[in-house]
Amino acid sequence: MKHTISFFLLVLSGFIGFSQSNASRIDLVKKTVIGGDGSWDYLFASVDDRRLYLSHGSQVEVINADTHEKIGVISNSAGIHGVCAIPALNKGYITNGKTNQVTVFDIKTLQPVLVIPAGKNPDALLYDKFSNKVFIFNNDDESITIIDAATDKVIQTIDTGGNPEAGVTNDEGMIYVNLEDTNEIIAISSKTLVVNSRFKLFPGEQPTGLALDKKARRLFSTCRKSELMIVLDAKTGEVLAQLPIGKGVDGVIFDDQSKLAICSNGDGTLTVVKEFSMNKFEVIDTIQTARGAKTLTFDNKTNRIFTVTAQLGETPAPTSENPKPKPYIVPGTFMVLEYGKK
Repeated sequence: MKHTISFFLLVLSGFIGFSQSNASRIDLVKKTVIGGDGSWDYLFASVDDRRLYLSHGSQVEVINADTHEKIGVISNSAGIHGVCAIPALNKGYITNGKTNQVTVFDIKTLQPVLVIPAGKNPDALLYDKFSNKVFIFNNDDESITIIDAATDKVIQTIDTGGNPEAGVTNDEGMIYVNLEDTNEIIAISSKTLVVNSRFKLFPGEQPTGLALDKKARRLFSTCRKSELMIVLDAKTGEVLAQLPIGKGVDGVIFDDQSKLAICSNGDGTLTVVKEFSMNKFEVIDTIQTARGAKTLTFDNKTNRIFTVTAQLGETPAPTSENPKPKPYIVPGTFMVLEYGKK
């Protein structure tokens, strides 16, 4: 018995990341109202230089990841969706859905320095350090625009056969991308820029967020319409698990240390899935956030999750001009929410 207790204490004391017993023990750590008007989409944690980039209206809000103090604003991004920063290159990229363009900005000055044409409605984006390329997912164009990060030139456009929504890299030459309308994941070689594989997500429908356990080679695709997280073998495409999640999902992350896949749902929840082994996955917790907090980013230095939202009012009745109305956004209430172990 003594040896058993000692072993248990050793394992417990050695656990790093989000601790958990029956639950994940993830709590709200900090809430900061940024203010301003407009809707939001993706956010990005630049871990090395301790910055958060928040898409908001037609600009990017840049704040300190530790204090939430405002650093500055990157302006003139019409229909902004995604943003990523590359400190080693002293620049970042912003997708502008309304103008079908990508803005390159200087990290030090936060000033735009170049505009690059993309496909229709560039949405999420991904920087692959392995190939030094930026992948722009054109959500209304069934294509991916690929930019050489060294020259900021478009080097190729890939026909995906479906609307790309989000992607991840394994840092070894393979890019995985959700296709929202065909319910698939495609695997692309970052060297040859050829689609090598197509994986069906059935019974998952309308995949949005995508995360990857690089060591175990497990993909986590969050599917909005079916309200499921689908777990696949990244090599074979075999579906290993289907797990219930909240409504209105848009993003998901995977924490290598705690082996947790966590997705953000627009209904105001985080669904927490534990990877117990390479083939065993379970929902272990549902964390309350705030309505509209549908995207997230992960700071793997502090093990903190960030999401954004605002106070939401009533949703207008559908009309012929606006068949899918969104809830009223209360002006001045845009906020960032930080979650983790207190």
